[in-house]
Parts: sequence; C-alpha cells; structure tokens
Amino acid sequence: MGEAKMSESQKWLVLASLLFTGFLLYLLSPILMPFFTAALLAYLGDPLVDRLETRMSRSIAVTIVFTVIFTLLTLLVILIIPMLAQQVGYLMAQMPGYIEAIQTHLVPKVTGLLGVEQSLIDFEFIKSLFKAHYAQAGGLVSSIVSSVTASGMALLGWIANLVLIPVVTFYLLRDWDLLIARIDELLPRKIQPTIEQLAKESDTVLASFLRGQFMVMLALGSIYSLGLWIAGLELALLIGMLAGLVSFVPYLGFIVGIVAASIAMLLQTQELWPLLPVLIVFGIGQALEGMLLTPLLVGDRIGLHPVAVIFAVLAGGQLFGFVGILLALPVAAVLVVLLRHAHNRYKSSSMFNNA
Repeated sequence: MGEAKMSESQKWLVLASLLFTGFLLYLLSPILMPFFTAALLAYLGDPLVDRLETRMSRSIAVTIVFTVIFTLLTLLVILIIPMLAQQVGYLMAQMPGYIEAIQTHLVPKVTGLLGVEQSLIDFEFIKSLFKAHYAQAGGLVSSIVSSVTASGMALLGWIANLVLIPVVTFYLLRDWDLLIARIDELLPRKIQPTIEQLAKESDTVLASFLRGQFMVMLALGSIYSLGLWIAGLELALLIGMLAGLVSFVPYLGFIVGIVAASIAMLLQTQELWPLLPVLIVFGIGQALEGMLLTPLLVGDRIGLHPVAVIFAVLAGGQLFGFVGILLALPVAAVLVVLLRHAHNRYKSSSMFNNA
C-alpha cells in the first residue's frame, strides 16, 4: 500500500496549526515552566514505571518512581547546591589572591616573552573590582530573600511552582500511557502509520539523549569532582560539576574541566607537579566516557550534531527563557527526525531522480 499523501489544504492546515501552537507557547512561556519540567520528569520516569508495572499495579509503580525522583531532587537541593554556593563564595574570596599570584609569577614571564609592558595591566583596579563584587555576592541571597518576601505575588508564584511540579509530575506519570493512546486515537487514520513511525524514531533519539546523556553528565560530574577532591583541589565540586554539565557536547566538558582545574590548581599551589593528578583525573574520566559510559548509556542513535546542540540550547534560552532551554533539545531531536524523513522522501521523489 502506498504512503498516504495530504492534500494542499491539509498541508496548509497543519502548517497553520504548528505556527499557532508555537505562537501560543511563546505567549504562555512565563507560566509553562512547572508544566514542562513535570513533563520532562514524567518522560524520564515512565520507562521505570513500565518495568515495575510488570510486577505490581501502575499506581504503586508510579508512587515508587515518583518518590525516588523527588527524593533525589530534594537531596540535590539540600546537599549539592549549598556546597556549590559555598565554593562560588570561596572562589570570589580567593580571587584577589589569585590575581596577586598571576601578577607576581605568571605575568612577568608572559610579558617577557611577548615584549609587552606589565604596567599596561591595572591589577589593583581588577582586585578592587573583585572585592566589590564579592561584597555584593555575600548579600545576594539575603537580597533575593528580602525581595521575594516583599512581593507577596512573587512569593505565591514561587510556592505555586514548587507545589505544581510534583503534583503535575505524579498525574502525568500515572496517565502517561493513557495520554499517548488518546493522542494516537485522534490521529487521522491515513497518516497515522507515518506519524507513529516518526514518533517512535523521535522517542529513540530523545531516550538516547535525554535519559542516557543525563546519566553520563551526572556520572562524569561525580567522577571529576571526586577525583579533583582526592587531588586536593579546593574548587573540586564546582569545576567537576561544571565539566560534567557541559559534557553533552563531545570533548567540551573535558576541555573546559582540564583547563579550569589546571588554572585553579596552579593558582592554589603555585607549583607544576600538582597538575599531574589533574591530568590523570580527566584522562580517566575521558576513557570511562568513551569506553563505558557513552556506549552503555547513550549508544550511537542520537543523531544530533554538537553544533546543533549548542545552537538549540542558546536559541531556546533566547526565545523562551528557562522553558526554552528545557524544550531546546527535545525539539531539536524531533526536528532531526523530521528532516531525516524529509530527506529520504526527497531522495526517492521524482524531483530528485529526474533532475
């Protein structure tokens, strides 16, 4: 049976529907953050629910997965974020000393090699600038708390988002398969097989990237942080988590991490030999990522070019803020599938073959 084709009016209707949906999302983006966050969590947790559902009722499986997800998120907020904030504060406090070390040890060698006068750089101004910003950073939390408390509506909105995310996540987890079935029932029967195939391909890409790559990022951040802590780096958690966070782009996490950790270790110890443990840590992390983590958790089914990933995240953040960042990679993954399908259709069309 040949593949069903849409009429011109149907194509224009689909295009108009997509444009209207995009415009509506743009208008509603300020209030969509808890819903998209919940949808993302539900999508990540649904496979676990499906596996547990073979041994127990879906309600119990949803309760278990829901509890695990939000227990981990709560631990993240309570344990990791304050530690990261403490390390940021430590970095700001130590920055004048780091600048002093750069001025004393590094700049004379560089200026001697380049033939540039050291007096061209006003280090005292830079140090005073960091001291001023550190003083502001010290009162940043109290300023945020006071400003949120002063605005009753802002406080209510913040609390509402915190409450909405777990509530919406629970209901989406419980009814995920039912929602997918209802959407499938509404599809026109002529194009249902094509859309179902595209949806399966999109799910494969999304599952590989969102579920797999998230685990890779978390594993690498933990490996880098633990290794740098053993190596004696004061900013181990901050740099390790940063390297893990940007590792969704191949080699970017490795490059950013090893450069930042090397500079931090040099400024901390002012010696070269402590760089050896840093190199070992990132060498082990890169080897584990290439030989174990990525093949096991992600595979080779992503199909997203690194440049496309970076552009999608930046474009999503620019257009829709935090909601756009959440949507960027899923939308990019779906677009890759659609473009691949359009490419295959074009290669098999008379326009290409008769040209």
